[in-house]
Amino acid sequence: MLIRPFQTGDEAALYRVHYSAIHQVAVRDYTAEQINAWAPPDADPTLWAERMHAMQPFVAEIDGQIAGYADVQPSGHIVHFFVSGDFPRQGVGRALMERIHAKAQQLGLTALTSDVSRTAQPFFAHFGFHIVEERFPVRLGVTIPNALMRKAL
Repeated sequence: MLIRPFQTGDEAALYRVHYSAIHQVAVRDYTAEQINAWAPPDADPTLWAERMHAMQPFVAEIDGQIAGYADVQPSGHIVHFFVSGDFPRQGVGRALMERIHAKAQQLGLTALTSDVSRTAQPFFAHFGFHIVEERFPVRLGVTIPNALMRKAL
């Protein structure tokens, strides 16, 4: 497995990871309406590309295929953390979390935070995050519950 910085040209593959993670994995914790609002099949590729360029995530590759991605911002906030539904339980999440922690140490951060889906909460808890508050964001008119999680470093 290779963990590398985001590169121009990764955008479409990262959306496929995002889409598969939600449609293949998070589907067990959310309704079809929530899943389709969270990861619509007709998402605007230009807006998505702008978001990825602004976020500058780490990208996980297995045998040349993008298997996941995650970011950590200078504030310590993790905006996205997704592993493809095609690469479950292959250490992608662990490798990305380790890279986030290394970057946090390099930046001198004292805490990490993220708005974490119901599906990912046990994974984040395994790495020492705890729930600060339940949240109920609305996307495309649909409420998609998650939780603000935090880890002191």
